[in-house]
Amino acid sequence: MLVAAMNPCPCGFLNHPEKSCACHPNTVQRYHQKVSGPLLDRIDMHIEVSPVKYHELQDTKSSESSQAIRLRILAARQIQQKRYAQQHGTYANAHISRKQVEEFCKLKPDGQGILQMALKKLGLSARAYERILKVARTIADLDGSNSIESQHISEAIQYRSLDRSN
Repeated sequence: MLVAAMNPCPCGFLNHPEKSCACHPNTVQRYHQKVSGPLLDRIDMHIEVSPVKYHELQDTKSSESSQAIRLRILAARQIQQKRYAQQHGTYANAHISRKQVEEFCKLKPDGQGILQMALKKLGLSARAYERILKVARTIADLDGSNSIESQHISEAIQYRSLDRSN
C-alpha cells in the first residue's frame, strides 16, 4: 500500500478557498508533470484535501465513529472473501484480474454512460478505467450493495482528482 501527499502547486494555495495561488499556470503544469502519468495511473485514489477551518475543528456535531466505520469495512471484506472464495489467490477487489473485473464489476447502462463520459472528458487510460471499476466495486461493498450503482461509479471517478485538469 502506498500513501503519498503533495501540494497542489509550488506555493501550496491552488484551489484554496481563502488564499490566492501566486503560481503561473505553466509553473503549476510543470509542477504536476514532476509526477509521471504512468505512476499516477497506478494509484487508485487521488483525493484533494482542503484546509480545515478553526470553527470546523471546534464543531461538536457527531459523525460516524471509528468503530462503526471499522464494522462496515469488516463487512465489506467478508463480502469480498465470499465473492472470491472460488478464485485462487484473490481475496479482495484490489487483487482481481482484468477477466475478473469483467465478471465482478458489471455496470448498469446508467453507470456505463457515466464512466464513458468520464473516460472521454478526462482522457483516462485503460488502467485508470480498471482501477475506477475496482474502487466502485469496493464502494458498493461498503454500501452493502450487490451491484455497482451509478452513485458508486460517480464516487470512484471523483477519487481520480489528479486525472482532472485544474
